[in-house]
Amino acid sequence: MGIVFVPVIAGLGTAQPPSASQDELWEGFFSRHFTGTTRSLAQRIFANSGVTRRQAAVNPLLEDVSDWPTERRMRRYQVEALPLGKEAVGRALTAAGLSAGDIGLFIVCSCTGYATPGLDILLARDLGMAADTQRMFIGHMGCYAALPGLGAASDFVTARGRPALLLCAELTSLHIQPSSARVDTQQIVSHALFSDAAVAAVVVPGGSGYAVREVTAVTDTSTADHMTWDVTDAGFRMGLSPKVPQVLSKHVRGLVDDLLARHGVTSSEVDGWAVHPGGPRILNVVERELALPPLGLAASRATLDEHGNCSSPTVLLILDRLGRATPAARRIVMLAFGPGLTLYAALLDRQD
Repeated sequence: MGIVFVPVIAGLGTAQPPSASQDELWEGFFSRHFTGTTRSLAQRIFANSGVTRRQAAVNPLLEDVSDWPTERRMRRYQVEALPLGKEAVGRALTAAGLSAGDIGLFIVCSCTGYATPGLDILLARDLGMAADTQRMFIGHMGCYAALPGLGAASDFVTARGRPALLLCAELTSLHIQPSSARVDTQQIVSHALFSDAAVAAVVVPGGSGYAVREVTAVTDTSTADHMTWDVTDAGFRMGLSPKVPQVLSKHVRGLVDDLLARHGVTSSEVDGWAVHPGGPRILNVVERELALPPLGLAASRATLDEHGNCSSPTVLLILDRLGRATPAARRIVMLAFGPGLTLYAALLDRQD
Protein backbone atom coordinates (compact mmCIF):
# COMPACT_ATOMS: atom_id res chain seq x y z
CA MET A 1 0.00 0.00 0.00
CA GLY A 2 1.38 3.41 -0.97
CA ILE A 3 1.91 6.44 1.21
CA VAL A 4 -1.25 8.38 2.07
CA PHE A 5 -0.59 12.11 2.12
CA VAL A 6 -2.66 14.18 4.55
CA PRO A 7 -3.38 17.66 3.12
CA VAL A 8 -2.43 20.35 5.63
CA ILE A 9 -2.90 24.12 5.43
CA ALA A 10 0.65 25.17 6.27
CA GLY A 11 0.40 28.90 5.62
CA LEU A 12 -2.15 31.66 5.14
CA GLY A 13 -1.53 35.11 3.73
CA THR A 14 -3.95 38.04 3.65
CA ALA A 15 -3.89 41.33 1.75
CA GLN A 16 -6.41 44.13 1.83
CA PRO A 17 -6.65 47.57 0.24
CA PRO A 18 -7.22 50.71 2.37
CA SER A 19 -10.34 50.80 4.52
CA ALA A 20 -13.07 53.32 5.24
CA SER A 21 -15.70 53.35 7.94
CA GLN A 22 -19.26 52.45 7.09
CA ASP A 23 -20.36 55.87 8.34
CA GLU A 24 -17.85 57.60 6.07
CA LEU A 25 -19.03 55.59 3.07
CA TRP A 26 -22.64 56.43 3.82
CA GLU A 27 -22.17 60.13 4.46
CA GLY A 28 -19.57 60.70 1.77
CA PHE A 29 -21.10 58.70 -1.09
CA PHE A 30 -24.10 56.43 -0.64
CA SER A 31 -26.33 59.04 1.05
CA ARG A 32 -26.23 60.87 -2.29
CA HIS A 33 -26.18 57.75 -4.46
CA PHE A 34 -29.58 56.62 -3.14
CA THR A 35 -32.28 59.25 -3.50
CA GLY A 36 -35.96 59.83 -2.80
CA THR A 37 -37.86 57.27 -0.71
CA THR A 38 -35.03 54.78 -1.25
CA ARG A 39 -32.62 56.86 0.79
CA SER A 40 -34.22 56.30 4.20
CA LEU A 41 -34.47 52.55 3.55
CA ALA A 42 -30.81 52.45 2.49
CA GLN A 43 -29.75 54.35 5.59
CA ARG A 44 -31.42 51.75 7.84
CA ILE A 45 -29.86 48.88 5.92
CA PHE A 46 -26.38 50.41 6.15
CA ALA A 47 -26.81 51.06 9.87
CA ASN A 48 -27.94 47.47 10.57
CA SER A 49 -25.44 45.70 8.30
CA GLY A 50 -23.13 44.52 11.09
CA VAL A 51 -20.28 46.30 9.27
CA THR A 52 -18.16 49.05 10.87
CA ARG A 53 -15.29 49.19 8.37
CA ARG A 54 -14.75 47.92 4.83
CA GLN A 55 -11.88 47.80 2.36
CA ALA A 56 -12.00 49.05 -1.22
CA ALA A 57 -9.39 48.92 -3.96
CA VAL A 58 -11.49 51.57 -5.72
CA ASN A 59 -12.87 53.72 -2.91
CA PRO A 60 -16.11 55.54 -3.88
CA LEU A 61 -15.11 58.40 -1.59
CA LEU A 62 -12.20 59.04 -3.96
CA GLU A 63 -13.38 57.66 -7.28
CA ASP A 64 -16.92 57.01 -8.48
CA VAL A 65 -17.03 53.99 -10.80
CA SER A 66 -20.82 53.64 -10.79
CA ASP A 67 -21.21 54.93 -14.36
CA TRP A 68 -18.27 53.00 -15.79
CA PRO A 69 -18.96 50.42 -18.53
CA THR A 70 -18.01 46.83 -17.77
CA GLU A 71 -14.94 46.90 -20.02
CA ARG A 72 -13.38 49.73 -18.02
CA ARG A 73 -14.14 47.94 -14.76
CA MET A 74 -12.48 44.75 -16.02
CA ARG A 75 -9.34 46.63 -17.03
CA ARG A 76 -9.15 48.19 -13.59
CA TYR A 77 -9.71 44.77 -12.00
CA GLN A 78 -6.46 43.48 -13.47
CA VAL A 79 -4.56 46.60 -12.35
CA GLU A 80 -5.75 46.28 -8.75
CA ALA A 81 -6.04 42.50 -8.29
CA LEU A 82 -2.53 41.57 -9.42
CA PRO A 83 -0.55 43.36 -6.66
CA LEU A 84 -3.14 42.41 -4.05
CA GLY A 85 -2.92 38.73 -5.04
CA LYS A 86 0.87 38.88 -5.14
CA GLU A 87 0.97 40.25 -1.59
CA ALA A 88 -1.35 37.53 -0.23
CA VAL A 89 0.51 34.73 -2.02
CA GLY A 90 3.89 36.00 -0.86
CA ARG A 91 2.79 36.03 2.75
CA ALA A 92 1.28 32.54 2.53
CA LEU A 93 4.43 31.08 0.95
CA THR A 94 6.59 32.71 3.63
CA ALA A 95 4.36 31.33 6.38
CA ALA A 96 4.64 27.84 4.86
CA GLY A 97 8.41 28.11 4.35
CA LEU A 98 8.11 27.47 0.60
CA SER A 99 8.99 29.26 -2.60
CA ALA A 100 6.77 29.76 -5.62
CA GLY A 101 8.80 27.16 -7.51
CA ASP A 102 7.66 24.46 -5.05
CA ILE A 103 3.98 24.77 -6.01
CA GLY A 104 2.50 21.92 -8.06
CA LEU A 105 -1.02 23.33 -8.47
CA PHE A 106 -2.12 26.97 -8.37
CA ILE A 107 -5.85 27.64 -7.95
CA VAL A 108 -7.38 31.11 -8.24
CA CYS A 109 -10.96 31.89 -7.20
CA SER A 110 -12.55 35.16 -8.29
CA CYS A 111 -15.98 36.22 -9.51
CA THR A 112 -15.52 40.00 -9.63
CA GLY A 113 -13.25 40.26 -12.65
CA TYR A 114 -12.14 38.38 -15.74
CA ALA A 115 -9.22 38.68 -18.12
CA THR A 116 -7.16 36.36 -20.29
CA PRO A 117 -4.38 35.82 -19.49
CA GLY A 118 -5.78 35.78 -15.96
CA LEU A 119 -4.40 36.18 -12.47
CA ASP A 120 -3.27 32.54 -12.43
CA ILE A 121 -0.94 33.04 -15.41
CA LEU A 122 0.27 36.53 -14.53
CA LEU A 123 1.02 35.68 -10.91
CA ALA A 124 2.72 32.42 -11.88
CA ARG A 125 4.94 34.49 -14.19
CA ASP A 126 5.67 37.29 -11.75
CA LEU A 127 6.28 35.02 -8.75
CA GLY A 128 8.51 32.58 -10.60
CA MET A 129 6.42 29.41 -10.51
CA ALA A 130 7.74 26.41 -12.43
CA ALA A 131 6.71 25.93 -16.04
CA ASP A 132 5.04 22.61 -15.14
CA THR A 133 2.88 24.14 -12.39
CA GLN A 134 -0.72 23.20 -13.07
CA ARG A 135 -3.35 25.93 -12.83
CA MET A 136 -7.08 26.11 -12.18
CA PHE A 137 -9.38 29.13 -12.26
CA ILE A 138 -12.69 29.02 -10.36
CA GLY A 139 -15.11 31.78 -11.37
CA HIS A 140 -18.70 32.71 -10.65
CA MET A 141 -19.07 30.44 -7.61
CA GLY A 142 -19.22 33.54 -5.47
CA CYS A 143 -18.99 33.51 -1.70
CA TYR A 144 -18.42 29.78 -1.25
CA ALA A 145 -15.66 29.36 -3.87
CA ALA A 146 -12.86 29.04 -1.29
CA LEU A 147 -14.14 25.65 -0.14
CA PRO A 148 -14.32 23.82 -3.47
CA GLY A 149 -10.95 25.47 -4.15
CA LEU A 150 -9.62 24.08 -0.89
CA GLY A 151 -11.09 20.69 -1.77
CA ALA A 152 -9.37 20.63 -5.15
CA ALA A 153 -6.06 21.69 -3.61
CA SER A 154 -6.38 18.99 -0.94
CA ASP A 155 -7.20 16.30 -3.49
CA PHE A 156 -4.13 17.28 -5.55
CA VAL A 157 -1.87 17.13 -2.48
CA THR A 158 -3.26 13.73 -1.47
CA ALA A 159 -2.86 12.29 -4.97
CA ARG A 160 0.47 13.84 -5.95
CA GLY A 161 2.28 14.49 -2.68
CA ARG A 162 3.15 18.03 -3.86
CA PRO A 163 2.17 21.44 -2.44
CA ALA A 164 -0.81 23.35 -3.81
CA LEU A 165 -1.65 27.03 -3.53
CA LEU A 166 -5.13 28.57 -3.34
CA LEU A 167 -5.79 32.28 -3.89
CA CYS A 168 -9.17 33.96 -3.42
CA ALA A 169 -9.22 37.54 -4.67
CA GLU A 170 -12.31 39.74 -5.00
CA LEU A 171 -12.81 43.40 -5.87
CA THR A 172 -16.49 44.01 -5.24
CA SER A 173 -15.88 47.77 -5.10
CA LEU A 174 -15.71 47.78 -8.90
CA HIS A 175 -19.39 46.90 -9.19
CA ILE A 176 -21.28 49.79 -7.65
CA GLN A 177 -24.35 50.17 -9.84
CA PRO A 178 -25.34 53.47 -11.49
CA SER A 179 -27.67 55.73 -9.53
CA SER A 180 -29.99 55.59 -12.53
CA ALA A 181 -30.26 51.79 -12.35
CA ARG A 182 -33.27 50.00 -10.92
CA VAL A 183 -32.80 50.07 -7.16
CA ASP A 184 -34.29 47.37 -4.95
CA THR A 185 -33.64 46.16 -1.43
CA GLN A 186 -31.33 43.41 -2.69
CA GLN A 187 -29.11 45.97 -4.40
CA ILE A 188 -28.94 48.17 -1.31
CA VAL A 189 -27.98 45.20 0.86
CA SER A 190 -25.13 44.23 -1.46
CA HIS A 191 -23.82 47.81 -1.52
CA ALA A 192 -23.97 47.90 2.29
CA LEU A 193 -22.10 44.63 2.86
CA PHE A 194 -19.48 43.92 0.24
CA SER A 195 -15.76 44.60 0.52
CA ASP A 196 -12.41 43.74 -1.13
CA ALA A 197 -9.69 41.30 -0.06
CA ALA A 198 -7.25 38.62 -1.18
CA VAL A 199 -6.33 35.57 0.90
CA ALA A 200 -3.96 32.75 -0.07
CA ALA A 201 -3.55 29.32 1.49
CA VAL A 202 -0.70 26.86 0.97
CA VAL A 203 -1.66 23.19 1.29
CA VAL A 204 1.14 20.63 1.76
CA PRO A 205 1.45 16.85 2.29
CA GLY A 206 1.67 16.45 6.07
CA GLY A 207 3.40 18.53 8.71
CA SER A 208 2.03 21.12 11.12
CA GLY A 209 -1.03 23.25 10.44
CA TYR A 210 -4.70 22.55 9.84
CA ALA A 211 -5.32 19.13 8.29
CA VAL A 212 -8.21 19.14 5.82
CA ARG A 213 -10.28 16.10 6.78
CA GLU A 214 -13.14 16.57 4.33
CA VAL A 215 -14.88 19.09 2.10
CA THR A 216 -18.57 18.47 1.39
CA ALA A 217 -21.56 20.26 -0.13
CA VAL A 218 -25.29 20.31 -0.72
CA THR A 219 -27.11 22.26 -3.44
CA ASP A 220 -30.82 23.07 -3.53
CA THR A 221 -31.35 23.72 -7.23
CA SER A 222 -35.03 24.52 -6.65
CA THR A 223 -33.84 27.87 -5.25
CA ALA A 224 -31.34 28.67 -8.01
CA ASP A 225 -32.85 32.13 -8.51
CA HIS A 226 -32.33 33.16 -4.87
CA MET A 227 -28.76 34.35 -5.37
CA THR A 228 -27.52 35.73 -8.68
CA TRP A 229 -24.54 37.66 -10.05
CA ASP A 230 -25.40 39.01 -13.47
CA VAL A 231 -22.93 40.48 -15.95
CA THR A 232 -24.46 43.74 -17.22
CA ASP A 233 -23.23 46.62 -19.33
CA ALA A 234 -22.64 48.51 -16.07
CA GLY A 235 -20.60 45.93 -14.17
CA PHE A 236 -21.90 42.91 -12.26
CA ARG A 237 -25.24 43.14 -10.47
CA MET A 238 -26.09 41.21 -7.31
CA GLY A 239 -29.42 39.49 -6.76
CA LEU A 240 -30.04 38.37 -3.19
CA SER A 241 -33.44 37.01 -2.17
CA PRO A 242 -34.64 37.59 1.41
CA LYS A 243 -35.55 33.88 1.38
CA VAL A 244 -31.87 32.79 1.52
CA PRO A 245 -31.81 32.44 5.34
CA GLN A 246 -34.93 30.24 5.09
CA VAL A 247 -33.17 27.89 2.65
CA LEU A 248 -30.08 27.75 4.85
CA SER A 249 -32.21 26.85 7.86
CA LYS A 250 -33.54 23.88 5.91
CA HIS A 251 -30.15 22.40 5.01
CA VAL A 252 -27.34 23.58 7.28
CA ARG A 253 -27.97 21.29 10.27
CA GLY A 254 -28.10 18.13 8.18
CA LEU A 255 -24.97 19.10 6.25
CA VAL A 256 -22.95 19.71 9.41
CA ASP A 257 -24.30 16.73 11.35
CA ASP A 258 -23.52 14.33 8.51
CA LEU A 259 -20.02 15.77 8.09
CA LEU A 260 -19.20 15.45 11.78
CA ALA A 261 -20.76 11.98 12.08
CA ARG A 262 -18.52 10.62 9.32
CA HIS A 263 -15.52 11.57 11.48
CA GLY A 264 -16.93 10.52 14.85
CA VAL A 265 -17.14 14.12 16.06
CA THR A 266 -19.94 16.01 17.81
CA SER A 267 -20.56 19.73 17.49
CA SER A 268 -19.52 20.22 21.13
CA GLU A 269 -16.03 19.04 20.12
CA VAL A 270 -15.72 21.82 17.53
CA ASP A 271 -14.03 24.86 19.06
CA GLY A 272 -13.83 26.98 15.92
CA TRP A 273 -16.64 27.97 13.56
CA ALA A 274 -15.63 29.79 10.39
CA VAL A 275 -19.05 30.69 8.97
CA HIS A 276 -19.25 32.99 5.97
CA PRO A 277 -21.01 36.19 7.12
CA GLY A 278 -23.36 36.79 4.23
CA GLY A 279 -25.01 39.25 6.61
CA PRO A 280 -26.27 39.37 10.20
CA ARG A 281 -29.40 37.32 9.38
CA ILE A 282 -27.30 34.54 7.86
CA LEU A 283 -25.19 34.26 11.00
CA ASN A 284 -28.24 34.33 13.25
CA VAL A 285 -29.86 31.47 11.33
CA VAL A 286 -26.73 29.30 11.41
CA GLU A 287 -26.23 30.00 15.11
CA ARG A 288 -29.83 28.98 15.85
CA GLU A 289 -29.95 25.88 13.65
CA LEU A 290 -26.63 24.51 14.93
CA ALA A 291 -27.46 25.46 18.55
CA LEU A 292 -24.08 27.15 18.92
CA PRO A 293 -22.92 28.77 22.17
CA PRO A 294 -23.20 32.57 22.50
CA LEU A 295 -19.62 33.18 21.31
CA GLY A 296 -19.58 30.38 18.73
CA LEU A 297 -19.69 32.82 15.81
CA ALA A 298 -17.64 35.59 17.42
CA ALA A 299 -14.89 35.29 14.80
CA SER A 300 -17.39 35.48 11.94
CA ARG A 301 -19.15 38.51 13.42
CA ALA A 302 -15.86 40.26 14.12
CA THR A 303 -14.73 39.66 10.54
CA LEU A 304 -18.01 41.05 9.20
CA ASP A 305 -17.64 44.07 11.50
CA GLU A 306 -14.04 44.85 10.49
CA HIS A 307 -13.97 43.73 6.86
CA GLY A 308 -17.51 43.35 5.55
CA ASN A 309 -18.45 40.53 3.20
CA CYS A 310 -15.44 40.04 0.89
CA SER A 311 -17.07 37.18 -1.04
CA SER A 312 -14.76 34.16 -1.53
CA PRO A 313 -11.81 35.29 0.69
CA THR A 314 -14.02 35.90 3.74
CA VAL A 315 -14.15 32.39 5.15
CA LEU A 316 -10.34 32.23 4.90
CA LEU A 317 -10.09 35.54 6.78
CA ILE A 318 -12.12 33.93 9.56
CA LEU A 319 -9.91 30.83 9.51
CA ASP A 320 -6.86 33.07 9.86
CA ARG A 321 -8.47 34.81 12.83
CA LEU A 322 -9.27 31.49 14.53
CA GLY A 323 -5.74 30.22 13.95
CA ARG A 324 -4.20 33.35 15.49
CA ALA A 325 -6.45 33.33 18.55
CA THR A 326 -5.06 32.50 21.99
CA PRO A 327 -5.47 29.60 22.29
CA ALA A 328 -5.84 28.75 18.61
CA ALA A 329 -8.87 26.69 17.65
CA ARG A 330 -8.05 22.97 17.40
CA ARG A 331 -11.00 21.67 15.40
CA ILE A 332 -12.75 23.94 12.91
CA VAL A 333 -15.85 23.68 10.77
CA MET A 334 -15.90 26.04 7.80
CA LEU A 335 -19.22 26.95 6.18
CA ALA A 336 -19.92 29.11 3.14
CA PHE A 337 -22.97 29.73 0.96
CA GLY A 338 -23.64 31.01 -2.52
CA PRO A 339 -25.42 30.63 -5.84
CA GLY A 340 -27.15 27.35 -6.42
CA LEU A 341 -28.33 27.76 -3.67
CA THR A 342 -25.22 25.95 -2.47
CA LEU A 343 -23.87 25.20 1.00
CA TYR A 344 -20.26 24.06 1.40
CA ALA A 345 -18.62 22.75 4.56
CA ALA A 346 -15.13 21.62 5.56
CA LEU A 347 -13.72 19.94 8.67
CA LEU A 348 -10.20 20.86 9.80
CA ASP A 349 -8.04 19.53 12.66
CA ARG A 350 -4.93 21.26 13.95
CA GLN A 351 -1.72 19.24 13.77
CA ASP A 352 1.44 20.29 15.64
